[in-house]
Amino acid sequence: MSRIGQMPVVVPSGVDVKIKGSHVHVKGPKGELQHTFPAAMEISLDKGEVSVKRPTDDPSHRALHGMTRALINNMVVGVSTGFSKVLEINGVGYRAELKGVNLVLNVGFSHTVEVEPPEGIEFEVDERTRQITIKGYDKQVVGYVAADIRKVRPPEPYKGKGIKYLDERIRRKAGKAGKV
Repeated sequence: MSRIGQMPVVVPSGVDVKIKGSHVHVKGPKGELQHTFPAAMEISLDKGEVSVKRPTDDPSHRALHGMTRALINNMVVGVSTGFSKVLEINGVGYRAELKGVNLVLNVGFSHTVEVEPPEGIEFEVDERTRQITIKGYDKQVVGYVAADIRKVRPPEPYKGKGIKYLDERIRRKAGKAGKV
């Protein structure tokens, strides 16, 4: 049995979950999300807990069991507390600032790069520590936006300049002729 799939998803107060067959709609203070899951999974709501059951021990059903539960949990957590990713900018003269809701990056190009947030995403910039925080209620969209911003100037291995995740470690290389 899947350990993740067996655990029920506790629905906090202020979050409304509606289940119609394999379609789940979650609404909370941060926003609302909906997703249609595979029809084989039996999703039920009782006493403030969402549980997922699988019909057989078939490998494909076993794989879907834990994933379905994890996605429902991400939906509930997202609309109640939200998700965030933190990026760090390293490099002389590299900086980020907010222009309205848009993020403006100055990372060594001859022009600035402006990133417009999709619906449900907001940016925060700490100019002193040169950190960008991406916040939102959909975990998948937060990850995509963070990856797109990192893609503007990925960290390079020689001096470590670029945009990286806060907890990411950059493997450094020795320069020409093994300089340290």
